[in-house]
Amino acid sequence: MNLSQLTAKPQLILVKLDDEETLKEYKEAIEFYTWDRQPMDIFMRLASATQENTGNIIEIVKTLILDEKGNPILTNDVMLPTNILMRAITKVTEMLGK
Repeated sequence: MNLSQLTAKPQLILVKLDDEETLKEYKEAIEFYTWDRQPMDIFMRLASATQENTGNIIEIVKTLILDEKGNPILTNDVMLPTNILMRAITKVTEMLGK
C-alpha cells in the first residue's frame, strides 16, 4: 500500500464521556468533538508534555476539545470542572494513541 492512500483531511468526530463516574455525577454522557487526525506539532507537543509543564498541556488541550462546529470550547475565560477536563484529556489522548 502506498502511504499516500492513508492521507485524508481531518474530520470532526463525536467523543462521549460515558464512564460510570460521569454518568453517576451528571446523569447522562457528556459530548464534545475533536479532530480524528491531529497536526504533527500538536501530537508531538502532547507526547512531550510533562506534569511539570501543565500550562502547555492546557494550551494543547484547548485545541483538542471542540464544539460541533470545530470551535474550541475552552478559552482563557471559560474552563471545565477539573474532573471532566481530566476525563476529556484522557479520552482524547487514548484516541490519538490508536
